[in-house]
Amino acid sequence: MATVKIGMVQMSCTGIQEDNLAKAIQGIKDAAAKGAQIVCLQELFTSLYFCDVEDYENFKLAEAIPGDTTDKLGKLAAELNVVIIASLFEKRTQGLYHNTTAVIDADGSYLGKYRKMHIPDDPAYYEKFYFTPGDLGYKVFKTKFATLGVLICWDQWYPEAARITALMGAEILFYPTAIGWATSQDESTNNEQYNAWQTIQRSHAVANGVHVVSVNRVGLEQNGAMKFWGGSFVSNPFGSLIYKASHEDEETIVVDLDLTKTDQYRTHWPFLRDRRIDSYQPITKRFIDED
Repeated sequence: MATVKIGMVQMSCTGIQEDNLAKAIQGIKDAAAKGAQIVCLQELFTSLYFCDVEDYENFKLAEAIPGDTTDKLGKLAAELNVVIIASLFEKRTQGLYHNTTAVIDADGSYLGKYRKMHIPDDPAYYEKFYFTPGDLGYKVFKTKFATLGVLICWDQWYPEAARITALMGAEILFYPTAIGWATSQDESTNNEQYNAWQTIQRSHAVANGVHVVSVNRVGLEQNGAMKFWGGSFVSNPFGSLIYKASHEDEETIVVDLDLTKTDQYRTHWPFLRDRRIDSYQPITKRFIDED
């Protein structure tokens, strides 16, 4: 399919999981009504971003994948004939948890999941307390409308994640995300951080000749100390912005992607064709020896 309609649901969250799920479901319905064929939700959309503290109570937010939420979204996907990309807090087994994204095809079937590989540990982002690094490797999902690559938030900063996923056949890279500014920060620092975040992802689009879709949450959390900056965006395979969402508002956006652009850009700017895998051997060998 040459043209695919992508829906993004940029929303704020509360401490009530049922309300967040209901809002996300309404966002998916709204996107489908606008013609969306693939809808991506933001990172950990069923809750507040709980990783600002290390609190054992927060493990109660986790769920099985597949499970109740993916079952509900599967029925919705089949009803609306849309693919759904859903980021959830996965309880793999007792005491073992992952930051995971499930992919559901347009017929409601569960296609599988990607577990976040890169886990941050920064002030207000204490994810290593909650999440075990992903063990499934990078993943692509062949859906009714396109072959998708899904990475999650902190994975955004690592070029090898995008490159490997693109080489596996991803036509579009999706990044469900939860990132924001401390409200105590000055505006120039805010702008610099957002620009770096957007730039690194647009560079993945250029280096790999694919569209990039990044969906971030919005709104104040952590008792007003954190403002999630929204700014969800879509980049074409040459890094040009097709759409950029507000930093302030909830939005449900639908954007047309012309997937024929991938072949066009890769043909004229052959970054993949010219790659030298053997040049990485000294680095990979050193890492193996150090382990």
